[in-house]
Parts: sequence; C-alpha cells; structure tokens
Amino acid sequence: MQLNHLSLVQMSEMIRTRKISAEELVEAHLDQIERVDPQLHAFVMRFPSEARAEARRCGWEPNAGPLHGIPLTIKDSIDVRSYPTLCGSKLRLRHRAERDATVVEKLRIAGAIILGKTNCPEFLLNYETDNAITGWTANPWDVSRSAGGSSGGEAAAIASYCSAGGLGSDGGGSIRVPAHFCGIAGLKPTPGRISAAGHFPEIGYPGGLLGVIGPMARSAADCRVLFRASAGYDLADPFSAPVPLRNPDLTDVRIGVADGFCGSPVDPAIRDAVRRAAKMLESDLQFPLEEFDFEGFHCATDLWWFFFTELYSPFTRELIDALGTDAHWTGRELLDQVPRDLVISGRDVVEKLSLRDKLRVRLLRRMQKTPVVLMPVCSVPAFLPREREWDVEGRKVDLREMVSCATPSNLFGLPAMTIPFGKTESGLPVGIQLVGAPYSEELLLEIAVLLEECRGEFPGPPGY
Repeated sequence: MQLNHLSLVQMSEMIRTRKISAEELVEAHLDQIERVDPQLHAFVMRFPSEARAEARRCGWEPNAGPLHGIPLTIKDSIDVRSYPTLCGSKLRLRHRAERDATVVEKLRIAGAIILGKTNCPEFLLNYETDNAITGWTANPWDVSRSAGGSSGGEAAAIASYCSAGGLGSDGGGSIRVPAHFCGIAGLKPTPGRISAAGHFPEIGYPGGLLGVIGPMARSAADCRVLFRASAGYDLADPFSAPVPLRNPDLTDVRIGVADGFCGSPVDPAIRDAVRRAAKMLESDLQFPLEEFDFEGFHCATDLWWFFFTELYSPFTRELIDALGTDAHWTGRELLDQVPRDLVISGRDVVEKLSLRDKLRVRLLRRMQKTPVVLMPVCSVPAFLPREREWDVEGRKVDLREMVSCATPSNLFGLPAMTIPFGKTESGLPVGIQLVGAPYSEELLLEIAVLLEECRGEFPGPPGY
C-alpha cells in the first residue's frame, strides 16, 4: 500500500515504531499533490520546502505528540503564520497572518506538519468551492461534480490522499456536506470546544453559535485523534469553554433516528444509508433506537438563514461591492437572494434570538431521551456545477431545503459527525450524520468509530 493511503492512526503508529519516517510520509503526500491537484484544484498554496524541513527535524522521539510527523492541510479561512488567509477573495491578496490560528498552533505542538492550505468559495458563502484565484475544486469521485463547500478543497485533498487530514470550518454544513460529497469523515464541534481564534471571517460574532472549526479526515478514528489534539480552552475565543477531554460512557445511550428534517425529501441512496446504519446500531452494536421527529421546528431553516445571511448582508455586501469586477459569483449568490433594501431592526434581532433560544431548549429537552440522533447530512449526493434545483422523491428541492438536515446543528450550536456509509448507483459516496447534545463530541466520535468498524473499510475514489 502507498504510504499516503494509510490512515492517520496507522501513520502515527508506523512513525512511532520507526517503520516509516516523517520524510518518507511527507514525500509521498507531496508527490500525490503534484500528480492529482492540477485536475482537482484542491490547494490554494503548498508549503513543500517547509514541510520537508520539518520532516527532516522530525526524528524518533519516545514521548512525541500524537501527530508527530503527520502531514495535514488547513482550510484557507484559518491563519497559518507568514501566509495569506485569502478566504477565496482577491480582496485578501495582501494579507499575511502574523501568527498561527490557535488550533493550528495546537496541531503543530502535537507534531503535525502542514503541507498547504486548501480551497474555499469567496468569503465561505457557498456550497460549491470556486473563486477567482484558484478556480473550481472538483470532486475526486467524479471530476465533473462539486466537492461541496465551503470546506470543499479540504475534503477533496483528504479524499484524494493528498493529506492525512486537516481542518475545515462549518457555519451551515460546510464540513459535513463536503465530507458527505467526497466520502470522508468530518466533525462539527460545539462552539468553543475547538478555538475559532484566527479564522476569517471572524466566527465569534454576536449572533453566535453558527460557526466552528473542526477536524476532517478519512475516518472517524482519525478525526478522533485530530479532535483530541485540537480541543481546549482559549481565552481568545469568546465562545470557548473549559470543558476537559472525557472518555464517553455508552451505557444506556438511546439513539434517535430521523429520515430527514421536517419532511424534507432525501435521495433514496441517502435514506438507505441511514437505515443501514440504524440496523447496525441496533443489531450489531445493541443500541436501543427510537424514531425521532422534528415536529414544530419548521421555522429553523429560515431562522438559520436569517443569522447566516440576512443579518450580516450589509457588511458582507460592502466587501463584495468593493471588489467590483473582481468579485466572484460564489460570494454573490446567497447575498443576491437578500433584498438590498431589507431593513432589520434591533427588535427583529432580539425576537429571533429569543425564538432560537426557545427552540434550542425545546430540542435539547427532546434529546434528553435520545442524546444522539442519526439522520441524513443533506438531501442529495455531490451535484453538478451551479446545479441548484433537484428532483427528490417527486418534489423539487432548492438549495436551502437541500441542506436543511445540516443547518439546525449550526443554528442551535450542537455537535454533529459525518461518516461515509454507502454509494449511489452511479458510484458517488453517501454519508450519514450523528447529532448530539452540546459538548458530546467524544460520544459522537466513539459511536462513529464503532459504526465504521461494523461497516468495514470504505474505499477511496478509484484512480487515486
């Protein structure tokens, strides 16, 4: 097996036991990037000289960190010292990060080697990864289809074995949807569990709860290693909380199962993946299951849209308008759905914050009986460029409804884990989602690891 095809856990063990070196591992990944990225456009910038130098310094150490010598990538909305954080926009071409984002610093302390930064849409405002600097990121499973957004470059790099794992960010499914599209795993943590200091746009804004930084990798076991290295309190993040790492207790955990969100139609292959996962949870892993419904939460999608797009549209529009002809369609698409003359009063904001909090309490009460909910990630598998309407189960589905299974976790600040769990008839990967109560990341990761063990190895895209 090629070294870059090993799991992150396997790489770590082989470096620890001196069966491979960090230099060999870095070269295998750099060779892969050179071979496949001209077709995928997953990378915005690469750091080959720095990566090789770090690998040379990465000798055997008996007390090395958990990521010692592991090559990782970082979404280009997260600061890496001395390099620009472009966030897909020409407006940021002169930017240089003075220091690493807190989470990047933590990965380096754990021994990681940063290979480069990965592509995203302009200002992260799209479910498709494209911009005027790097271009469109293709899906390794089918290069005619999207890798998703906004962490599409990260998902494509990991799925194509250019990276052992890395960091994405998620304000409306932006880790989980690309993971689902590209057949990898991704964790959207509780806000503040992993520091978001050093992310652009700034995540700790007054609307709160929506945006987070989280790990992405080819398996839940690999995400678990990245999470443990990334999590921790950070004074620089206003949402950060001093929650220690814990060993999850699976005793008497009851899992809810939802086919969708508030009646949203779901592609049959995705629905089948959820049902197969439910069967494994019940039959093989002996978890009691219970049907979970989101009755009374129909307004959640529109409420998320208010906080994600409408509330900050005047400020974002100023940035986009300042670009003039250099503005990219990925930055404009969602903004163009918000009327320019929309006026949002202070009362509107307070009422919507109040509604969000009441709904959140109602959902958390419902989840007391089933603290984990198994459900789809979104309604469709990887779509074609600029495809924005789908026929699903006899209904027309638009973009906002398509992601309606993903966005409630952002609106209510809940952790959610995605793992690959099947394929469509045409061979596209399909993921499932586990949603938990706040600060239950360890529980979600443990259940996801057990599910992957029952599922068996999930193959990567052919030809990589």
